[in-house]
Amino acid sequence: MSTNNIAMKMPPIVSPHEWEAARQQLLVKEKELTRARDALAAERRRMPWLAVEKKYQFDGPKGKASLLDLFEGRRQLIVYRAFFEPGVFGWPEHACRGCSFGADQVAHLAHLNARDTTLAFASRAPQADIERVKARMAWKMPWYTITDSFDTDFGVNEWHGTNAFIRDGDNVYRTYFINNRGDEAMGSTWSYLDITALGRQEEWEDSPQGYPQTPPYKWWDWHDEYAASPSPDPRWSEVVENAKVTLNLND
Repeated sequence: MSTNNIAMKMPPIVSPHEWEAARQQLLVKEKELTRARDALAAERRRMPWLAVEKKYQFDGPKGKASLLDLFEGRRQLIVYRAFFEPGVFGWPEHACRGCSFGADQVAHLAHLNARDTTLAFASRAPQADIERVKARMAWKMPWYTITDSFDTDFGVNEWHGTNAFIRDGDNVYRTYFINNRGDEAMGSTWSYLDITALGRQEEWEDSPQGYPQTPPYKWWDWHDEYAASPSPDPRWSEVVENAKVTLNLND
């Protein structure tokens, strides 16, 4: 819908100096918000864990899969319950519009995987339908079929939601859950990592003793070269060190 003809009460038009002064004034509040968000993520990392005792089963592109299988060998798992099944608006051509909106925002999964974290979607649609819609919409995340009470047990049988899990060997624990507007922020690598038990796993974070942490920025890589590149690449480390001095990246 065009808004070109809608009357707007415009803010004042100012000089470059006045504009920058106004931006700096807001920047103070933005930094406060950033630090408050970091503090909240630190509290999440101290949340108690809930043992998952039930043996859940899913259908996947390679056949039957347990909740443990969804980790794909990594330490952490994030599962978004998407609504794509009979009775949902859009079926069978599309998944729910809201869930599809969220799926369109998911960043390249290689960056999450590099932090030992797997993202998966789950719905009640059969795998053939899931694969068809994934191909149509160019979605790359693993997407499983719920076959039991997983959605009911984890609060996502009637509405979307994102559950975070961690494993210790074969033992699985639920570590966090968000839904409603909390899901709006999901999609970036950072937003997903911030809801996990281990966080971004960077040295500046306030995490419990013994949590895995590496220097910030240095672990980044092109999404198609994580497996091939040394970690960290000394040439990239030099770029980061220089940027820390000139851009104050720790602020």
